[in-house]
Amino acid sequence: MSVQNTEQTAQSMNNNYVICLKWGDKYSPDYVNRLHSMVQRNLTLPYEFICFTENATGIDNNIRIEPLPKLSTQGWWFKPYFLGNDLPIKDGQLLFFDLDVVIFNNIDKLFNYNQDKFCIIRDFNRSFRRTWDRMNSSVFKMPIGKYHWLWEDFKNNTKRFTNKNRGDQDMMYRHITDHVFWPDEWIQSYKWEMRNRSDLQLVNGKRNFKNTSDPIIHKDTSVAVFHGEPNPADCNDPWVKSHWG
Repeated sequence: MSVQNTEQTAQSMNNNYVICLKWGDKYSPDYVNRLHSMVQRNLTLPYEFICFTENATGIDNNIRIEPLPKLSTQGWWFKPYFLGNDLPIKDGQLLFFDLDVVIFNNIDKLFNYNQDKFCIIRDFNRSFRRTWDRMNSSVFKMPIGKYHWLWEDFKNNTKRFTNKNRGDQDMMYRHITDHVFWPDEWIQSYKWEMRNRSDLQLVNGKRNFKNTSDPIIHKDTSVAVFHGEPNPADCNDPWVKSHWG
């Protein structure tokens, strides 16, 4: 690689984007605004925060809004869009967060980790099976446009992909074979790894913790993921209330 190309690569990697997806009404605009605030508190590198959505009502005016592509699908199935280079951002790194996360420690390391790779969570079933190697797409990072071929295939054959895969992360697992996993300690399941899962029960028809408690936090953990129930807004643990938002 020439010196010029090396400098161009380094410059593009300095363009850091934190992005999220809001579609429909499963999550309120408050989730976007709180995610934005948590990133502001815990990321010291230069970055731009972008929310991709079909409805920006209620989202803070300081947040950059971009439209979602026209697809015959919904929800998490918009995530393959972020694999390609049809995005309104062209160079650098893209760090994606689901809305149901709590960021509570510095996340600079997520941008600095394996900058040329697709980085993703090792699925939280790892807490039941130590050798589990599937993906959880609540947090992933990649050089922008790295898998444009996969996005092109998806947008032209959306029904085939959605019929064949249970979700976006199953599609990623099948087709992205050069990925690396984040260190397990960096991003943890709140209900399975940070809290006592035996406290989970049905509360008013929703799965939640029957007692409030402080989580067990590994010294290297920066992000707690609330996959399934409860969501951060429904969790009464004082720790969650003090860190979410």
